[in-house]
Amino acid sequence: MARKVRTSFLYVVASIVFCATLYHHFLRDAISAASATAVVKTTAISSIINNAVDENIHNSDINIPPRLAPQVNNPWTISTTSILIPDWEVLVIVSPEDTPLLTSNSSDYVCLYENNEVSPAVPAGVLRFPDRATFKCLFPRRARRTHPFKQPIFMKSTENPPETTSPSTELLRWTYIVYDSLTTDEDIVLFVKGVNNRQGTNREPSKFRCIFGDDYINGVRTAVTTSMQEVFRCKRPELTAVNSVDNDIDQQRIKVSLETVEGNRVVPSVAYYTNTRKLDAGKQKSLLCASTMVYNVGKFLKEWVFYHSRIGVEKFLLYDNGSDDDLGKVVEELVQEGFDVKTYFWLWPKTQEAGFSHSAIYAKESCTWMMFMDVDEFVYSPSWQNSPEPSKSMLHSLIWSTWSQFTSSMKISLTVSKVGQLRIECHEFGPSNQSTHPILGVTQGYNCRRKLENRHKSILLLEAVDDSLLNVIHHFSLKPGFRSRKLNSKNIVVNHYKYQAWPEFKAKFRRRVSTYVLDWTQPINPNSNDRTPGLGFTPVEPQDWLQKFCEVRDNGLKNLTRRWFRVESPSGDHQMSWQR
Repeated sequence: MARKVRTSFLYVVASIVFCATLYHHFLRDAISAASATAVVKTTAISSIINNAVDENIHNSDINIPPRLAPQVNNPWTISTTSILIPDWEVLVIVSPEDTPLLTSNSSDYVCLYENNEVSPAVPAGVLRFPDRATFKCLFPRRARRTHPFKQPIFMKSTENPPETTSPSTELLRWTYIVYDSLTTDEDIVLFVKGVNNRQGTNREPSKFRCIFGDDYINGVRTAVTTSMQEVFRCKRPELTAVNSVDNDIDQQRIKVSLETVEGNRVVPSVAYYTNTRKLDAGKQKSLLCASTMVYNVGKFLKEWVFYHSRIGVEKFLLYDNGSDDDLGKVVEELVQEGFDVKTYFWLWPKTQEAGFSHSAIYAKESCTWMMFMDVDEFVYSPSWQNSPEPSKSMLHSLIWSTWSQFTSSMKISLTVSKVGQLRIECHEFGPSNQSTHPILGVTQGYNCRRKLENRHKSILLLEAVDDSLLNVIHHFSLKPGFRSRKLNSKNIVVNHYKYQAWPEFKAKFRRRVSTYVLDWTQPINPNSNDRTPGLGFTPVEPQDWLQKFCEVRDNGLKNLTRRWFRVESPSGDHQMSWQR
């Protein structure tokens, strides 16, 4: 009897083991199938990187060094660093060593999380200096339940997942990170989240040090000289101090980060110490340039460039904030037509002030004055109505007249400050009964605005910028000895086509960012001037949107641009120059 019981028990145990084995294989095959099918078809990464290389040839002064990565077939050798950014997206940054490896195939990629959740990896562009391919993956809801969040495995969609999917590295947070750097002849500029406060709480430079090298314990440290907003400047290290035998810093790929002196706390970093970077190094210096941050502005850009290039802007520097429209194609068309337009890939979300700080120093040796305005903002003077055609002297004369007035003042007093910044008031235009983007352009479609002026934009003398690079988007802090001059709005204004047709305005809603309203969907500072009057915390069209903000009918710039840029089309209808 005991023998029968023991035999039955062993039979049951064997059955359980057999079923468990079948279940294990079934589950593993199911996961493999899921990883292979949960992929949205995207543009091949090889095309993205090659396009970026071509764009760099046309739009940058830096040539990409020919680096070769070892040919390895194992997908797990692709080294990445991932950051959790807003809207539950994961930004995956491929290492400089492995980025060239991705150009040799056209595979789709996915992010595999520790609970076997899979999400497609969508190419997001290439970070420069050194070149690093980037992707974006959605962070699955189920993966958010496990803390701390772990970095996903970056893999080909056609590969089977590994036996273990539990990476040990914690997912970096966008709220606390060194995200970019810029090397000058004298120092290095770091862009850092989570240390200072955007609203004005800045810690003393003496409380920080810059660290060079992957080994934070034995890394080379230098003093921080300025600490303002997200911008930190520190002294460059001696090359020999970071074990360098090669003068080409780019080839060494030296990580750089920021350390808090008290507690020796190091901010996680994805930034590198590189060679000195300058816009158009060696080329003739322009009197007036324009810089702006853009996102999906392909259909607006030509009008903005055509207009401002004809009234005096010689060079355009666009900070691309992760556009996924046809911006690259439009820029290439403008370059082919003879316009000097360059793009700088600036993927970092909600960092407009930092981007402008970068621009002020990156372009300093290529541009004397820089106009900081968005692509929905147009400089306009009523006095130009008397001009049959545009002229570059229209904006240049503003600058020269400023200097001539300064020279006259110097004859009276040697203590007068130089003018380092021109401030121009804004007129804000409303939807003007437009329900879709006007086909002839914003200057032709929007002609009704608010009565009172709101905000201002600036034309900045780059050598006058304070070393801290402090700005609040609309204007910069200046060095001692320089001052800002406000221009009379009766003589010149900025037409800001801010409140456009609802589909266009709604597209901006999610990404809208300012100094005092970080996120429109959050009920913070509801009465701020950065908020749209009558608009709540969700992108829902108000019933009176078509006629909203329409207090003054203003056809000044509309009539002017029609006279300057109107051309006859083959069908006999008229078009604007930027439509061809």
